[in-house]
Amino acid sequence: MDFKITLTIFTAIFLAELGDKTQLATMIFSAEHSSNKLSVFLGSSSALILTSALGVFFGSIICEFISPKYMSLLAGIFFVLIGCWSLYKALFVP
Repeated sequence: MDFKITLTIFTAIFLAELGDKTQLATMIFSAEHSSNKLSVFLGSSSALILTSALGVFFGSIICEFISPKYMSLLAGIFFVLIGCWSLYKALFVP
């Protein structure tokens, strides 16, 4: 196990998730279901672990066919499109 890579990935994901929709949704669930914070934590944590596992699994398969450079390009385009869609909904959809 390469701890340098692990620490780099942890830091990148941790910073990317701060203030993300996932964290905000978890905060909302925690506020709404104030009686059982452990259930909110376990549900949120297990969902993040599963999505990370799927990302590693499919990323390792896709990288056999598409170079990491193009995967990064596609991910960037995807995030820009999501941002444009979110802005559109916030500005034009009542």
